[in-house]
Amino acid sequence: MILRAERRELGSCRAASLILTQSACVLALSFCVTACALAQTSAVDEIAKYRAALQDGNPAELWEARGEDLWKQKRGPKQVSLEGCDLGLGPGIVKGAYTRLPMYFADADRVMDLETRLVWCMVTLQAYNESQAKKQPFGNGERKSDIEALVAFVTSTSRGMPMNVALKHPKEVEMYQAGEKIFSYRGGPHDFGCVTCHADEGKRIRLQDLPNLTTREGAQKAYTTWPAYRVSQGELRSFEWRLYDCFRQQRFPELLFGSDASIALTLYLARNANGAIFDAPAIKR
Repeated sequence: MILRAERRELGSCRAASLILTQSACVLALSFCVTACALAQTSAVDEIAKYRAALQDGNPAELWEARGEDLWKQKRGPKQVSLEGCDLGLGPGIVKGAYTRLPMYFADADRVMDLETRLVWCMVTLQAYNESQAKKQPFGNGERKSDIEALVAFVTSTSRGMPMNVALKHPKEVEMYQAGEKIFSYRGGPHDFGCVTCHADEGKRIRLQDLPNLTTREGAQKAYTTWPAYRVSQGELRSFEWRLYDCFRQQRFPELLFGSDASIALTLYLARNANGAIFDAPAIKR
């Protein structure tokens, strides 16, 4: 009888010990999950504070000033300025033009984004050849890009205005649909695509939030803060550069500057950002 009682007591002790061990594991796991969530939240909050602090004294102003000077300078073989360039609102009108781009231009019979239109005006108004106008679309730290400076100036005049990209012309609709397909396409050595990083909520890379560009809110938040000065590069970067670098990171073939693919993607994202207030050139780490 005593032996049976001892066995029952021993079994009860083992059961109790197992329950306590399981409870401890659950508590430990719960603590780890909570700690990780708090750490991520804290990191995201700190990054947000860092970005807010960066906004004071944005060096993009230097690019804006140089871009305005280039816009007004008499340059090229014809020695004329770009003040006669029509960005969609009439020759020389820059305020609010970026919020409507990309768009179809009848004189070129093509849908154009800002960079492509600037090149077109440099060719048709100032008589540069296309290779000269496209010679350096992106700065490299040693040599600044005239295109990026002009982009900084033109976009800065639309700051505080709502995005209003239309799809009135058949070629605009066609280009938007092409942009949507390119955004969704996956390929390359890693089976990557824009959708890999930007089609779900809650994704991040290096503790940096990745906006869901398939939603209106995500597209609005992302698109309206480009172009931007990149602190890590010491350069102002246009939206075409942003797409170019995304293709590089996906190990896709090089996205050609001014190509239909780059314009289509830009139109897709710009149109999805309609209604949001444009707030660039911004500053990013």
